[in-house]
Amino acid sequence: MSGKYGKRSKDGRDSMRGTKGENKFGGRGGASSLAGVPVAVGQRVECEIIGLTHEGEGVGRVEGYTLFVRDALPGERVRAEVLSIGKSFGRGRMTEVLDAGVSRRVSPPCPIYDSCGGCQLQHLGYAEQLKWKRRHVVDNLARIGKLPVAGETREMIEGSGEGERPPVIVHPTIGMDEPWRYRNKAQVPIGFGDGGLIGGFYEMGSNDIVEMDACLIQQEENEETVRAVKEAARLLGVSAYNRATGRGLLRHVVVRHARTTGQRMVVLVTNGRDIPHAQELIGLIRERVPGIASICQNVQTAATPVVFGDETHVLWGEEVIYDEIGGIAFAISPRSFFQVNPEQTVRLYSKAVEYAALTGTETVVDAYCGIGTISLFLAKHADRVYGVEIIPEAIEDARRNAAINEIANVEFAVGAAELVMPRWQAEGITPDVIVVDPPRKGCDPALISTMLELKPERIVYVSCNPSTLARDLRLLEDGGYRTVEVQPVDMFPHTGHVEVVCSLIYKGLE
Repeated sequence: MSGKYGKRSKDGRDSMRGTKGENKFGGRGGASSLAGVPVAVGQRVECEIIGLTHEGEGVGRVEGYTLFVRDALPGERVRAEVLSIGKSFGRGRMTEVLDAGVSRRVSPPCPIYDSCGGCQLQHLGYAEQLKWKRRHVVDNLARIGKLPVAGETREMIEGSGEGERPPVIVHPTIGMDEPWRYRNKAQVPIGFGDGGLIGGFYEMGSNDIVEMDACLIQQEENEETVRAVKEAARLLGVSAYNRATGRGLLRHVVVRHARTTGQRMVVLVTNGRDIPHAQELIGLIRERVPGIASICQNVQTAATPVVFGDETHVLWGEEVIYDEIGGIAFAISPRSFFQVNPEQTVRLYSKAVEYAALTGTETVVDAYCGIGTISLFLAKHADRVYGVEIIPEAIEDARRNAAINEIANVEFAVGAAELVMPRWQAEGITPDVIVVDPPRKGCDPALISTMLELKPERIVYVSCNPSTLARDLRLLEDGGYRTVEVQPVDMFPHTGHVEVVCSLIYKGLE
């Protein structure tokens, strides 16, 4: 989970000692300073909050200097303590709201929101979260992508000898009717606490674990499963992994819940292969977890923050559990990537299908296809779909999922999309539409070049990172495409994350 700096108190004020020696900024003398920077570390300052960062920090100004203030909201005037400074910006923590202004601050309902780093926006009303996420997308398109946005930037801009172009339409963010209890997967780090083995989420800005028995964005079934596993491990004396020494056994507990089938999976991530009292542990989990269908072990012995190692095997039950999204069944293995918010996933993928504008005659390539989720949605509307993914295990899952659903007009290949797609073209496979859903770093530059060479009529870009999306859209625009529509989707309410679906068309066909 992403972290923050320090802790909050319930009333928004900190518990630090008084403000003896406050200077003209309302703060104490700093422990460090920089020439030309009007604030110092340790100083308390007053600032107006004018925006939010992609991590949900308030963007404040102090004599023209930018200070990112966690917990602060746009429209507020706050007092903050400066935590760090640089030439261009610094970071601080809010100690008091001096004037709420037009902000939509609410009381976070989560009992551990003050310390847990999992959510960043519970203190902002949900309707405002949706508005901010759209604004975050718009700002990146305009600032990084240099794209005109309808109603936000100039309505028309000069094209490259093509006259003026229409602006990009950015729709309001698609939110949830009930933005709680949506996650179907929990990935819980295990460590030591005062009472022995604990499990929860990382404290803001640290590797310390906050004990968690309730999380309002998790499905209740996941809470129940995690509690049962922790209780069983404590009862049998299973040791918790110590990150400082590299000793101890249990590193993470990963649980999944398939809402449509009710099946549950437990994955024990261990620092070694041998689990003392393994059969007793399996028996207690089976006894205490309703719907348990799979208990697996993943071995991770490396000193790394990466959760999973390369070795996974079944301790009891099935290798996979089954769930459905939009009427399509999926087999989910321990390390499968599967969207954690099924309700919003249907909306996200339905929008991708809409932007593909399929009539049933098209050939579609799904780059970064994963376990075939988007590919199978597209296959219902296209003549033929080709999915490519660099991870062999994901392609195995994709082929299995196609077989489960008896979808025959899909084909999957292992490899880098920028290498596989030219090979397909040499075999006479020319895509009418290319769909990309890359990781946060965005598309590989070689893939951008390949798409520009293939010149499909349409490109549908699904993104989890508006900044790399905007960068790639600029490259595609310069290569002959026009961004038509952009649809933000709130896949992760109460966090700073937003998913985006974009429609692009080749200008030569307009």
